[in-house]
Amino acid sequence: MPERPVGVKGMRDVLPPESAKWQFIEQTARRILECHGYREARTPILEYTPLFARSIGEATDIVEKEMYTFADRDGRSVTMRPEGTASVVRAYLERGASQDPITKWHYLGPMFRHERPQRGRLRQFHQIGAEALGVDAPTIDAELVAMCWRIVERIGVGAPALRLSSLGCATCRGAFRAALVAFLAPRAPLLCEDCGRRIEQNPLRVLDCKKPECAAAREGAPSTLDVLCDACRGHFETLCGDLDALGVPYAVDRALVRGLDYYTRTTFEITSAADGVGAQNAILGGGRYDRLVEELGGPAVPAIGFAMGVERAALAIPGDDATYVDPIDAFVVAIGEGARRWSLAAADRLRRGGLAVELDHRGGSVKSQMRRADKLGARIVIVAGDDELARQAAKLKVMSTGEQREVAEGELLSAIRHALGHGGG
Repeated sequence: MPERPVGVKGMRDVLPPESAKWQFIEQTARRILECHGYREARTPILEYTPLFARSIGEATDIVEKEMYTFADRDGRSVTMRPEGTASVVRAYLERGASQDPITKWHYLGPMFRHERPQRGRLRQFHQIGAEALGVDAPTIDAELVAMCWRIVERIGVGAPALRLSSLGCATCRGAFRAALVAFLAPRAPLLCEDCGRRIEQNPLRVLDCKKPECAAAREGAPSTLDVLCDACRGHFETLCGDLDALGVPYAVDRALVRGLDYYTRTTFEITSAADGVGAQNAILGGGRYDRLVEELGGPAVPAIGFAMGVERAALAIPGDDATYVDPIDAFVVAIGEGARRWSLAAADRLRRGGLAVELDHRGGSVKSQMRRADKLGARIVIVAGDDELARQAAKLKVMSTGEQREVAEGELLSAIRHALGHGGG
């Protein structure tokens, strides 16, 4: 017997009924995003490697250790995208950044990082994200952060918490970097090997390290909020005031940083304390990246964005996966060979009328077909046999009430619609 294939480690299938929960998350987020004026952008999974090295940062774990990078048949280094923002900015520049002074795009798709697989963190993971380019006013920061909170609320994330901070501009970052290096240098022996090296290369990454020894060593470290220039402080205070006006609950977190080099000013994260989420409790995060477009060869364009992990969001919302599966509208039970062909045609007519309809192609007894209808959650069952077909009719049963009556074949669609809207719930 040939060996059975197995899936790649850290990359998992998403099958029914779990996929129904994912669809709920995706559809809910899409509705909210599009209500805020964001339109969908679809970028390729493969990009040339320098895009991520330049945007994410050479000294980040993603670039140093986690990217899926290889040479294509032309000999050029390509990478499976580890995050979405860099690809969106690349597309924005290729499209022509000057075509529209304000661009608001959202995206959905798989990302890839070669991490140690664990609950809520896989090597192929999925993100929903959005980017707004062309506006530097703090009002768009508030709009985007509030939009993220509405998404989390609407999908039902358990025990969410929003943390907020500011990383400042290039001037602020320079002052903060000097203060942070002075703080960390004497503590270098207490840090992990990677963070000991990062003190000079990229000290902000030390603040983002999850290893216990690094968390202990950075206790009492300076905060970016201590060194904000007047403009950045005013931007952050306005953002906080706008969120207060919108009724969005948040906490200012003096230690919050993001794991990518391109962030400036606003940075935020939404976590969940729901049961089952585990240590990887960050559901969504984002911030401003006002220098990235210019660093990738474009004009100076302010921008802000976010990304939400679909896997983590699915862990954080309540309910068994099956509760997210929509019940089918109708199930056609066929009794006898003549009814089998009739049921195929009847199901087709009802589907063309906009209904979700199933039938059991295996045939079988009425009892077995009814069990199948019940398992699929059918709201209406249509039963047809030789007697009903002779009268050009079928029996219609509303499963929630048990009501049953005979309906003329030509009136089935309207009768089912009426039952679903009224008697069938």
